Amino acid sequence: MSIAEQVKNTLAALADPAQAARMSAYMRDQFAFHGIPTPARRAALKPLVRSLKGVDAGVLLEAAGELWREPQRECQYAAIDLLAAHVKQLDGAHIDALLALARQAAWWDAVDALAVVVGTVVRADASLRQPRMDEAVRHPDLWTRRVAMLHQLGWRADTGLARLFGYALQLAHEEDFFIRKAIGWGLRDYAHHDPEAVRAFLLAHRATLSALTVREAGKHLNMGR
Repeated sequence: MSIAEQVKNTLAALADPAQAARMSAYMRDQFAFHGIPTPARRAALKPLVRSLKGVDAGVLLEAAGELWREPQRECQYAAIDLLAAHVKQLDGAHIDALLALARQAAWWDAVDALAVVVGTVVRADASLRQPRMDEAVRHPDLWTRRVAMLHQLGWRADTGLARLFGYALQLAHEEDFFIRKAIGWGLRDYAHHDPEAVRAFLLAHRATLSALTVREAGKHLNMGR
């Protein structure tokens, strides 16, 4: 039995139709659900995830791709959990495949989780891999651009500040809610490490950035009037 088939069988056994309806409604009825809360899903799949240590990255990505094609959203979440648990087996050659997943059945929940996986891969060899994000931030697909904007979440002192601020300005003209929100989130995350740098950036570019971005980025900053 393939990895994906094992995951699908495990999840199907935990299905809760009533919970599935509530979860689907929360996601604006864009996706079907099994109705499995995240802690229960991860607990059920933990033995399988652990057993995959050392499995070839290509095999993991193949399983993720198969799971991504399933209608139930938990299958995509499980695919991300698999990739995140074995992210050290991924390298720069796998970034395109990860970005391709982000463009399928795309919505903020899966895209943002994949952004963390992409960011971990990039951070492992930033000097060689971050130029891939410079390409991604210019991609026609908005979700790929969102991944680029968010890929440095949690990097703190390792954050490439020129890229963070540069991406924010590159995307500032966009009217899409999810892009504007991502810019604010990326800046707010870095503000936990260096609030003065973010405050200065927001004040200098307040006229360029959207009100939503400034509000998100400045949530914990004293921006004055």
